[in-house]
Amino acid sequence: MSKQPHGNAAIRGTALIGEADVTTSETFRAVDAATGAALDPAFASAGAGEVEAACALAEAAFPSFSETDPGTRADFLEAAAAAIADLGPALIERAMAETGLPQARLEGERGRTIGQLRLFANLVRSGEWVQATIDPAQHKRQPLPRPDLRRRHVALGPVAVFGASNFPLAFSVAGGDTASALAAGCPVVVKGHPAHPGTGELVARAVRSAVAASGLHAGVFSYLPGPSNALGTALVADPRIKAVGFTGSRGGGLALMRVAAARPEPIPVYAEMSAVNPVLLLPAALRARGAALATGFVQSLTMGAGQFCTNPGLLIGIAGPELDAFAEAAGAAIRESAPHTMLTADIRARFESAVAAMAERPGVTVAARGAKAGPGGAPAALLRTEARHLLADPSLTEEMFGPAGILVATTDAAEITRVIASLGGQLTATLHLDPEDEPLAAALVPLLARKAGRVLANGWPTGVEVCHAMVHGGPFPATSDGRTTSVGTLAIERFLRPVCYQDLPEALLPQPLRSDNPWHLARRIDGVLEPQPGR
Repeated sequence: MSKQPHGNAAIRGTALIGEADVTTSETFRAVDAATGAALDPAFASAGAGEVEAACALAEAAFPSFSETDPGTRADFLEAAAAAIADLGPALIERAMAETGLPQARLEGERGRTIGQLRLFANLVRSGEWVQATIDPAQHKRQPLPRPDLRRRHVALGPVAVFGASNFPLAFSVAGGDTASALAAGCPVVVKGHPAHPGTGELVARAVRSAVAASGLHAGVFSYLPGPSNALGTALVADPRIKAVGFTGSRGGGLALMRVAAARPEPIPVYAEMSAVNPVLLLPAALRARGAALATGFVQSLTMGAGQFCTNPGLLIGIAGPELDAFAEAAGAAIRESAPHTMLTADIRARFESAVAAMAERPGVTVAARGAKAGPGGAPAALLRTEARHLLADPSLTEEMFGPAGILVATTDAAEITRVIASLGGQLTATLHLDPEDEPLAAALVPLLARKAGRVLANGWPTGVEVCHAMVHGGPFPATSDGRTTSVGTLAIERFLRPVCYQDLPEALLPQPLRSDNPWHLARRIDGVLEPQPGR
């Protein structure tokens, strides 16, 4: 590999290891999602040497970065947000070419990326993530005295983040995993997704410029492009990496989990993998507004060519005229839907193969297909089956990752319950209900809460608000750890661990736990939460 002086204005096709631009002898190219044409420039294909250099630099950065005060770290996150905003139209234009996603969608995603960096900056300034807790010594307590005990959360160490194919901004180089890891005080090494390396490099340069402008160690952030699985394996296997953030396929997530578990020191992989996000069409709602529900479903299903992890891929209702009318209206909307360009040729091929295989399952029929797709696109599909077939064949609940869903007709409410109970973990579960449906919904909500990280009513799941209360996670196999979320401020807890300090002299205590509270944090002292000074 060779190093060059760095700049932020253009795509140069290099890996970014700290402050250095790094080239490699092996290269690869991005592809225009709509036409299949190769895009310039050629990109460095990072390998074992680049992993070694980036991880060593991240480890060197960890001691100082993990102890930055809240103001300094928050300023850095805000500087990164501003630098991404300053990329302007060039970022959107490159992302459109590499992904086939429309301008409005990408501009919204850029806003979300910037917004979540600023959200984490506010969280860092609040100090809530530290969870500073002090139980003062009780020397005269009987029958035994209590020592002085003080606890805080500390950063885990360097984190590896894998860019996602379907969100080139919000779940990639500076997405939620990176933002929450940096907020926790963890240096980050990003493996860029090979489908959008130019987009990734532009964002990576913006983050790197914020590292330099904030006076932080250069190893706080590195970016490694490359198409090989070996690159990801090497990154997860590196002993300096202490946690992994991943958004992608179940196969990819499980592979990384195996690598992480086989290390001499196993580490957590926080993988958001796959889901079909069941939607329950309850009887009164179906009677009152079946046609509107059909329209809303198809709009949600086909949004972004169906390439959302929260895509509504499974609908459940009670068989009867109302469900038939819904299927007819949804089928009409599917047939009229215009195909959208999918992210990559490989994703499109796998989607078409999955739909074809699902249609051949016993008891499955094709209710509707969308218009014939041009280059880069794939037609939407609505399939239909009965609950008895789904209960006999769990493969009917597999994700097709694209604009396809399967409508399941049940005989009654009891069979709805059996279908839900048969499902694996999900990111979301949706109820469409009217007041008359509330007794049935009341029985279903606890079961849905066991299956999904987010339960919603009278909406569609393809929209994840970035805020404090949001949970974007769920039981396995939706994620590798159903106790966590990859969206919202709770995501920071994945990259923190608690440490207790017992009877340490004041001079040896970390700043958040000193008696004079130099970081001005809210702290729990002897069980009582004391507010942040000045608030």
